[in-house]
Amino acid sequence: MDIEQVRKTAFAMPLTNPAFPVGPYRFVNREYMVISYRTDRAALERVVPAPLEIIDDVVKYEFIRMPDSTGFGDYTESGQVIPVMYKGQRGAYTHAMFLNDHPPIAGGRELWGFPKKLANPTLEVDVDTLVGTLDYGKLRIAVGTMGYKHRTLAPEAVLPGLQEPQFLLKIIPHVDGSARVCELVRYHLEAINLKGAWTGPAALEFHAHALAPVADLPVREVVGATHMLLDLTLGLGEVAFDYLA
Repeated sequence: MDIEQVRKTAFAMPLTNPAFPVGPYRFVNREYMVISYRTDRAALERVVPAPLEIIDDVVKYEFIRMPDSTGFGDYTESGQVIPVMYKGQRGAYTHAMFLNDHPPIAGGRELWGFPKKLANPTLEVDVDTLVGTLDYGKLRIAVGTMGYKHRTLAPEAVLPGLQEPQFLLKIIPHVDGSARVCELVRYHLEAINLKGAWTGPAALEFHAHALAPVADLPVREVVGATHMLLDLTLGLGEVAFDYLA
């Protein structure tokens, strides 16, 4: 391949066989269990990067089943999302994500800057309970439970949150180990088709782990839970703030 062919062909790594295809990335029957909980304000201040502003001491812990996703396949994800404010607009900052499928790990990190790491999350119904788990290696580090479809939620109770901007910190190192890209990325969920939403009693517990430190944002009080089923397109992002400019 000559230099011009490389320029025209290059999309993602590896050059001749990328780990994921060009988008758009559509998700069908994407299922969420989101448990909102109070944590320590000081713990949030240690992990939320400026110029994002912390709204309060609430964190959203997510378990997400994605059985049908364009180019990424069938996988499950789990992680922490923190409500924030940016230039007067509410949004959400993704602090940690763990999943069991290589293409969305590679694509999520390279395209958007999702903080994805390889682990083994699950989300399933156990008789009358929606159960989410997260194992890192052989160790279980998170368990969430929720009463299965106890009360239906109206679309207007959940759609505004899904339509808010989402924020990520994208970091790509230079060959000398310094940061070559360090950007606050903003993206949106698009073409949302909400098929159902429910709430009910919920519980959440974490276990300490050096390489998957979800417990560093400890659970002080569970304040709510939402179970959702929807289709959506994961929109490509834009740079909201360049730390190296």
